[in-house]
Amino acid sequence: MSFVLLMTGGLVIGHAWTFHLVDRRGWSFVGLGRDAWKPSSLMECALLGAVGIAVPVGILLALDWMEIVPSDAGSSLGAALASLAVLIPAAFWEELFVRGYAYSVVRERWGAVAAVVITSQVFGWMHYLNQGASIRAVLVVCLAGLFLGAIREATRSLYTAWAAHLAWNVVLVVGLHATVSGLTMASPDYRLIDAGPDWATGGAWGPEGGIFAAVGLAVAMLYVIRRPLGRRSEGDARA
Repeated sequence: MSFVLLMTGGLVIGHAWTFHLVDRRGWSFVGLGRDAWKPSSLMECALLGAVGIAVPVGILLALDWMEIVPSDAGSSLGAALASLAVLIPAAFWEELFVRGYAYSVVRERWGAVAAVVITSQVFGWMHYLNQGASIRAVLVVCLAGLFLGAIREATRSLYTAWAAHLAWNVVLVVGLHATVSGLTMASPDYRLIDAGPDWATGGAWGPEGGIFAAVGLAVAMLYVIRRPLGRRSEGDARA
């Protein structure tokens, strides 16, 4: 928790310092201006993130390749609140680090495609040191980076990428009591366990490291690319 708060605070202060002394374009440059906060887009992107992992896990459960089993008695509500206290700032600092100022500068110099591709690679490989990491799991996280980058680009908002990222993690940790990116959080009353091949279930990394999650991400990204998700008029799309 202390690491999460340190990273969140450090990145917010770093961005604020940059906008005050170096680059005066301000928070709108990184998709955190007032015009980037649109409740309808936030809800749509959060739903995309949630469905993108919920459907693959649902299929794995139907195939008996994952199971929900009883665990130690406790308070699921208390565990959910404790998990949210970590997940909310964790998703924010990762988005600000990967798709904040760095993303905006790369996009400005080399274009949107380069920004999405480069930052997705950073996003994936920064998870390589997590417990249970494998090349396959990291490649799926890189795909998640492409999905979140597509949202960032389509909506010109970092809030929406944060919403999708957070919703994905909330489904896994709060809803399913599953491992997320190799990290296990409190799972009283019940938990999701692996009962199938690692290539499908993600193994020790958790469901988001399997091929089913990769397909869910690919479909969600295709939705973002093909539909007018959060698209604004050119006059509203100013950085």
